[in-house]
Amino acid sequence: MSDIMSQVAEKLRQAREALHLTINQVAETTKIRTDHLRALEEGNFSVFSAPVYIRGSVKNYARALKLDVAQVLSALDAELDRTEKFSEPPPLVEESTTRLDQIMFLLSKFNWRWGLAGGAVLGFLLIAMLISMALRHQQHRNPLAGLPPAVYQTANNSGDTLPLTSHR
Repeated sequence: MSDIMSQVAEKLRQAREALHLTINQVAETTKIRTDHLRALEEGNFSVFSAPVYIRGSVKNYARALKLDVAQVLSALDAELDRTEKFSEPPPLVEESTTRLDQIMFLLSKFNWRWGLAGGAVLGFLLIAMLISMALRHQQHRNPLAGLPPAVYQTANNSGDTLPLTSHR
């Protein structure tokens, strides 16, 4: 245990005792577990998984004891910088190069609003194209479609014709 750590831990313990508070009373007030409070007072930070938890606990503890929070945190940061475990922040994610991780990373960067709008436009164009193709196919299926009305003539060419109905 280094001198600065002894100072931070000792300062927390002395402030608690000066206020005549028990560990359980402080735990009730701060909602910090009693084993964590004891570890803070002993300077045993190995029970915490990351510096952020240590800093948060010390900050809440110092505030509850009405200590100068900035001063206590400054001393704590100096001590944590000297420890091997807490000197550098851990990486946020482990480095991974699997295909699924790469795809998920690209999807996380995708702007879904623009993607959905673009998909809707493409869908509309596809539907319009399918309707156009269906209409062209329908016209080719009926060879008489689109032809003007014709006049019926008899075989002897007598000139007799059937009346045509007008199309409206």
